[in-house]
Amino acid sequence: MTRVLTRTDLLTLLEPAACVDVLAAGFRATADGEGATPAHRVVAELPFPGTATALIPGVLPGVPAYTVKVNAKFPGAAPALRGVVCLHSGTDGELLALLDSATVTAWRTGLAAALGTHVLARPDATTVGVIGAGAQAELMLRGLKALRQTGDVWVHDVAPSRAREFAARHDARTLSSPAAIAEAADIVLLATWSRTPLLGLADSRPGQHFTTLGADEPGKLELAPDLLEAARLFVDDRELASVSGVLGSLNRAGAAPTLGEALKAGTAPAAPGARTVYAPVGLPWQDLALAWQAYEEAERRGLGGEVNLLG
Repeated sequence: MTRVLTRTDLLTLLEPAACVDVLAAGFRATADGEGATPAHRVVAELPFPGTATALIPGVLPGVPAYTVKVNAKFPGAAPALRGVVCLHSGTDGELLALLDSATVTAWRTGLAAALGTHVLARPDATTVGVIGAGAQAELMLRGLKALRQTGDVWVHDVAPSRAREFAARHDARTLSSPAAIAEAADIVLLATWSRTPLLGLADSRPGQHFTTLGADEPGKLELAPDLLEAARLFVDDRELASVSGVLGSLNRAGAAPTLGEALKAGTAPAAPGARTVYAPVGLPWQDLALAWQAYEEAERRGLGGEVNLLG
């Protein structure tokens, strides 16, 4: 039997603090590449206003399963991302579960970004600016608040109503532009579809941290090259960031430390006053980390539907 876990099921099963813990463990376990399987991210253009993306395989040391994720990305749709995470047994390939990929992706992306932000930003950085008030920004801010004390929060979105709703949920204030967000905040979180840089070096200041989630496909870029070049830049995976992320746009293949390396080092990664940027692409093992956690809890609690696809 294959367990089917919907968005409602996953929101019942997942808990931010526990998810951050398994993601941190995954970053440490994969930092040195021991036992790692090369990650593949395939983005295919479609004869429709969107793209098809596949992330394979999601594997982690100690987890007897793997994931294959397939997403449809249609920026004009609501939601813009739809798809499924397939959780397979590592023993015989049995399809253990089908999970809503929009929920898994938002949680693993937002919470992994919150972890990276907490690790790389100055310990005394508390004010937070959010650019792009979608699902990933929601989880990124929730995760960051669970990891450190935060102060004032500001938000900007191209849709003012969405920014106002986000602000109401988080006791935040709206601002009229990305530049205004960068002027106000110590920590700037970006989660948009932009293909034109929203902030440059002139919009930043020493000691400021930026986490950019939008640079996850060729052609997408939220931070201008001059800011990326001036900052201490960290990625989640050098190879994927060179193919699909900021390292490709900078023509700096392999030339950046990873978050996993920073976590293993356990020391402040940048000199005082340095600008820092975390620019993840998103990794298949992150899908597995959360899918496995949700599956085990669903099995224990008997949640979710079941279907026999071979019947």
